[in-house]
Amino acid sequence: MKKRSWGFLVGGLLVALLLAGVVSNFASSHPDGLDSSLREGCTFDAEDNITGGNCPAQQEKEHEIGGPLADYGIAGIDNEFLSTGLSGVLGVLLTFAVAGGAFWLVRRRGAQAAERGAADGQAAERGAADGQAVEATPEQTSAGRAG
Repeated sequence: MKKRSWGFLVGGLLVALLLAGVVSNFASSHPDGLDSSLREGCTFDAEDNITGGNCPAQQEKEHEIGGPLADYGIAGIDNEFLSTGLSGVLGVLLTFAVAGGAFWLVRRRGAQAAERGAADGQAAERGAADGQAVEATPEQTSAGRAG
């Protein structure tokens, strides 16, 4: 990869980490569309507890599975700002690792197919130079077009 590409990649990762780790703490605390629609028909007190009415949010339970990153935070960290920021940073790093691994696998597979196609083409050229009629198989033809 070119040096310029690495700079772009690292710069993008740093911006994503900054947004996830710091700016995410300043996101709206108001419910999103799904939460808002589930709360329609109920009344709430100042601490956002249901006090009356009838809405699907009344059947809400704690997560059965839970997990270390449930509810936009890290379990066991009491500081909400730190918990939210760290969960965002972990999410960005995990996404970056999975996506980077997938791109690496796809890139390697494409490079191997191109090398196979080039080798098959060279063999056909050598045979033609020797005066032999060489017919390409369908696999060789498709590999040559892919490369």
